[in-house]
Amino acid sequence: MMPGMPERRTHSYVRHGTTTLFAALDVASGFVIGKCYKRHRAVEFLKFLKEIDAQIPEGLAVHIVMDNYATHKTPKIKAWLARRPHNHVHFTPTSASWINQNERWFAELTRKQIQRGVHTSVRQLEADIRTFIELHNNNPRPFKWTKSADQILASVKRFCHKAQQTLCGEL
Repeated sequence: MMPGMPERRTHSYVRHGTTTLFAALDVASGFVIGKCYKRHRAVEFLKFLKEIDAQIPEGLAVHIVMDNYATHKTPKIKAWLARRPHNHVHFTPTSASWINQNERWFAELTRKQIQRGVHTSVRQLEADIRTFIELHNNNPRPFKWTKSADQILASVKRFCHKAQQTLCGEL
């Protein structure tokens, strides 16, 4: 790739399978606990929660921020979380993944490891994900907002104003 040249992709891309990655981000340190699974069900999610629980120091309050995916809300998951009062669950609003720092970490994984990768098997994909997590955790750093809340809200307000003008101008 050269500056000013568009990225090229082949038309013959073949997906060799998929994996499910559950990841927990310690927002204070940037450390990530991640695990790949063949399926995305409550059974696998519960295994992941148990893995987190095993790695977290006793007595530490844990705030779990999740999206509204059905896997996170099954009776089995709710019962497991209810037996652990140190876990505090928060759900992000629909279409608000931008507010979730975990989603930001997934974007880094995609951009730096997966996007231009050539994975000829799920095993190779999962190995690259594990390698990325390991390298990331060698020098973890928390994400920091570069704008104040007031700046972000002002930007949203400008966007809404422009969108309204565009929509009203088309009527």
